[in-house]
Amino acid sequence: MGMLEQFLPAFLEEVVGDRFGRYSKYIIQDRAIPDVRDGLKPVQRRILYAMYDAGNTPDKPYRKSAKTVGDVMGNYHPHGDSSIYEGMVRMAQPWKMGHTLVDGHGNWGSQDDDPAAAMRYTEARLSTIAMELLRDIEKRTVLFKDNFDNTAKEPVVLPARYPNLLVNGVSGISSGFATEIPTHNLRETIDACVALMTNPDMTLEQVMGIVKGPDFPTGGLIMGEEGIREAYATGKGRIYIRSKTEIEDLRGGRQQIVITEIPYQVVKSRLVTAMENIRLEKKVEGISEVRDESGRNGLRIVIELKKDADAQGILAYLLKKTDLQVTYNFNMVAIVNKTPKQLGIKEMLTAYIEHQKEVVTYRTRFELEKAEDRAHVLEGLVKALNLLDEIIAAIKASKNRQDAQNNLVAKFAFSERQADAILTLQLYRLTNLEITSLEKELKEIQKKIAYLKAILESEKKLIGVIKDELTEIRDKFGIDRRSDIRGEVEELKVNLEVMVTAEDVLVTLSRDGYIKRTSMLSFTRSGGELNGSGVKEGDSMRHVLEVNTIQNLLLFTRKGQYFLLPVHQIPEFKWKDTGTALVNVVPIPKDDSVVSIIPVKDFETPGASLVFVTKRGQVKRTDLKEYQTTRSVAIAACKVAEGDEVVRVALSDGSKELLLVSAQGMCIRFPESEVNPMGRVAAGVRGMQLKEGDEIAAAEWIVGDEGEVLVVTDLGFAKRTLLFEYPVQGRGGKGVITFEFKEGKRVKPNGDRLIGAFHCKEERLYMLLTESGLMHEFSSERTAIDDRKAVGRAVVALDKKDPAAAVFPKFGQ
Repeated sequence: MGMLEQFLPAFLEEVVGDRFGRYSKYIIQDRAIPDVRDGLKPVQRRILYAMYDAGNTPDKPYRKSAKTVGDVMGNYHPHGDSSIYEGMVRMAQPWKMGHTLVDGHGNWGSQDDDPAAAMRYTEARLSTIAMELLRDIEKRTVLFKDNFDNTAKEPVVLPARYPNLLVNGVSGISSGFATEIPTHNLRETIDACVALMTNPDMTLEQVMGIVKGPDFPTGGLIMGEEGIREAYATGKGRIYIRSKTEIEDLRGGRQQIVITEIPYQVVKSRLVTAMENIRLEKKVEGISEVRDESGRNGLRIVIELKKDADAQGILAYLLKKTDLQVTYNFNMVAIVNKTPKQLGIKEMLTAYIEHQKEVVTYRTRFELEKAEDRAHVLEGLVKALNLLDEIIAAIKASKNRQDAQNNLVAKFAFSERQADAILTLQLYRLTNLEITSLEKELKEIQKKIAYLKAILESEKKLIGVIKDELTEIRDKFGIDRRSDIRGEVEELKVNLEVMVTAEDVLVTLSRDGYIKRTSMLSFTRSGGELNGSGVKEGDSMRHVLEVNTIQNLLLFTRKGQYFLLPVHQIPEFKWKDTGTALVNVVPIPKDDSVVSIIPVKDFETPGASLVFVTKRGQVKRTDLKEYQTTRSVAIAACKVAEGDEVVRVALSDGSKELLLVSAQGMCIRFPESEVNPMGRVAAGVRGMQLKEGDEIAAAEWIVGDEGEVLVVTDLGFAKRTLLFEYPVQGRGGKGVITFEFKEGKRVKPNGDRLIGAFHCKEERLYMLLTESGLMHEFSSERTAIDDRKAVGRAVVALDKKDPAAAVFPKFGQ
């Protein structure tokens, strides 16, 4: 038989599946998930039992932790010492356990996530309440199993005389399962157990009337009654834990935020560092100092604020952006009959009550056995004392102890157990006093036997015993609730004013797409000239806006897209600097450009709407609130047809009139109200009917008949016409003529098209930009007032080879 013939074929999937299945079963049952009856993971149970077995109890001196870890590892838990010591450390930390099970002496870590000292330095013993988990364990109350090497026995579960699973909670991750059970108040949990034993048909609402919700050792505010209800019904739910804070007034009109309780499992030092980083990075304006003043008197973190800082606003920001408020997700999974199961609170309490019925039944049977044995012995002793002389004679006549025992059994009908007790009777017990005390003890034992039998025969009495013992533990160890519960989850709204210092600034955008934000101080120091802003050669300023850092800018592009850009997010530069390319601030495509910038502080302004005008004469009006967004990418602002593009966007209240001017010298004036509000991505309606090859050159919003309409051509010709010469028409018409172009060989041309139109009421300066990038300035007063059909006059001398590309008001006017 060859070597290869001894091997059987195996499939990788089956081998891995089998091995992983067994591994999963092990870590679910024997490592990470607690038992529903005592609420302990195996390592915790083994630590407690090893300490109990070694006599490391609260009434004895502390013992080195290393000795306990060694006992656990050598006898019950064949794993690394670090995992055992970590389990022990957790059970000794009062900020993690509702009631600590290990009484630690030495450095056992801190809420700042400082590690405990090595196990050779620390000492420990069982805490007083841990003795309640182990109480009656020697009375055959729980099953024992062989340890890993069959040299000792260990308990499968502890008697757990109080509902530890809910009181101390648990957190664990295994394969395919995780568990997250919060700590609860001992008094409330025991009261719920007692109530459920009295009325097993209690509803969840009735249980929640007793157990209000979790009770964390670190206190804090718990928000989300609905989440608690869901978790108690199904085992899964979400709550919010918020720090306990107070705003205190200081001298000089300053304030400080004082934190006295932080959420469960939040590391204090990391929380303080996170808040200090917010101060250093100036994400919030108004924090002058963050101090950790925690000490013997408890936790205390102080956030000192600058004068006139918005304390409530800063607190809301910190709650939202740091672990000052956290979400806690219930995932109540425990081992029930060797199987992991997601449980609601009622199922957990019921499983615990069933465990207690078993424990008390087994204990009562054990005590009954002992009592009956003692009663049997006492009966023999009492009988013997009544026949004392005959018994002494029988003993004297016996050859040896065994013979004496046999004689007593044969002559007086004693049992072997009674005969043995008679032979070991000490002479002083023959006094009258001792004889009386034996009879008294016998009567008491008989009463006890009757009581124990009554417990075993009546479930009502059994439950009564459990209730009494639970009540005793509640009265001895119960503490007041530490976490306050709020029904509603308070929504955190952070005002922009908190994160950003409200400051008036200048925002500029050049024709080539360079943007910058400049403080008024830099502008003033640079000479206070709006035209003195730094631009690259051949570039020019297109938009200059006086805005506040808490405002937002809506940037509308030719192709009908828009971007929301908070002013404070625009990079800050000096007034003489060029700025940064717009594409570095918003992701605008190369083939698109900004046509209008609109500053907005409140999107909910009543009646506010945006009006769009396109090159082909389409007009659209949409409520401003439709453009509120938190996204920083391009969003559709208006549907634009093929070959069309947006010319101008303006903020309006719907009460004005719209004046559209075409490149070929036509003009229409109609009420803006004729354009009904539409959805954000609508295409709009026709504002002006254009001739073939014509397009909209300008759009102006006007009120009343005061002022003039100034039009400018590509060759620098311009004129003004009184506004009342433009009749108000219906939307969608061809309009009226507003400029006449000169044609002919001997006539000096005045231009091929209009490049701009403006509504003037007083003198204004305008900048004319040529295609080569040259800038020319002219005043509206230099343009003649003429009728609508006039040919205009040259205000800027331009070369035909370098016509004007755009005209716009001089900034600062």
